[in-house]
Formats: sequence, structure tokens, C-alpha cells
Amino acid sequence: MNTDFLHPQMSDAELLQVSSLGLAHIGDVVYEIMTRSYLVCNGTQTAKNLHAKTVSLVRASAQYNAAQKIIPFLTDDEQDVFKRARNTKLHGIPKAASRSEYSYATALEALFGWLYLKKQYDRLNELYNIISENFNI
Repeated sequence: MNTDFLHPQMSDAELLQVSSLGLAHIGDVVYEIMTRSYLVCNGTQTAKNLHAKTVSLVRASAQYNAAQKIIPFLTDDEQDVFKRARNTKLHGIPKAASRSEYSYATALEALFGWLYLKKQYDRLNELYNIISENFNI
């Protein structure tokens, strides 16, 4: 049994058993912590500013835009994870997002969760750097 929850150990076979929504569940946190780290490391100082900017960058519409930026750079395996998650039947789409935005946001989160669980930290940073190139902070 895994007892290091900061560095979970999963085989490829175990990882294949995780649903797209399970990957998105963990990927949501990975994406948000990367965003929070980006903001803290790039000078957004007050707690109010940090919170407001974080919310603006992690909402579904922003993640939809982020996904559009990285799609051309995805490997075949990453595209498979992304497409499987994008096509997952979703329940309870937020009022502030369209079905398409929410589907792409879920796919982005699933991809980030999958890469995290595969310990592909450098790849996560590569993709996040593409996403954050034009952030206006």
C-alpha cells in the first residue's frame, strides 16, 4: 500500500485503471498548485490578488484556452489521455462554462493528473510554460 501521498507509486497497469474523472480529480490540484506557484514566484503579492488571479486562471474558460495552446505539442500518448477525458460524459457543468469549455478543462486536468502520476514533472513544466507564456499578471 502506498503511504507517500506526495509521490504516489502507480504502475502503468494501475494507472490505466484510473478513470478520466479520477485523473482530472488529481490533475485539478496539480494545475492549481502550479498556477499558485507561478503567481507567488512572479510577484503577485497580496492574498486578495493571489486569490483573484488564481481563480481567473484556473476556471474552465481559462483552462479551455490553456488546452488550445498545448494541443499541438502533445505526444500520441498524451493526446489519447486528453481525448478520452474530453469525451467523458460530464454531469453538472458550471453555469459560467459552456459544455465545450468544461470538456476541454476536464481533459487538461486529466492530462496533468496522468503526467503527475507518471512522475513526468519536467513534461508538466514544459506544458505549463507554454500555457503561461502570455499570462498577464
